[in-house]
Amino acid sequence: MKGINIAEQCHIVNVLPPIDAASTARTGDWFNLKNYAHATLIVTLGASEGGIAMTIDEATNSSGSSNTAITFDYWAETTAAGDTLAAKVTATAGGIVIGSTNSQSFVIEIDASKLSDGKPYIGFQLDNGGTAGCLYSCVAVLSGSRFAQEATPTAIT
Repeated sequence: MKGINIAEQCHIVNVLPPIDAASTARTGDWFNLKNYAHATLIVTLGASEGGIAMTIDEATNSSGSSNTAITFDYWAETTAAGDTLAAKVTATAGGIVIGSTNSQSFVIEIDASKLSDGKPYIGFQLDNGGTAGCLYSCVAVLSGSRFAQEATPTAIT
């Protein structure tokens, strides 16, 4: 086989299942990178009126204790019918604000080695700033498992 078999070589976390923001901020499940070297977050948005803030935090546990916003690298596809990511951008700890369009996707890359000591948990949040009716979701693909085994270790607990 050429390429990567995600189901066998990685671990999938459904961080934030598809949801209508309904004028409120949504925080996905906190996931743990202690057993993984890298996380790739794939964020997709449907129709949006813009002004959506996206942030990533690190924390000490799955409840988000002692969380701190972090910088992150991302690639965006912001055209309605596109499938080509733009060049890498490094977001500040304040995150990014997403503009208005009908179909957007973002790929966020996080290396576990760049997290602060004692803060292996990652939290993802989108805040639509009170604008109703934005559909979005986030899935994380964890790679570089510390343990070679048939089933990859959980990252939610």
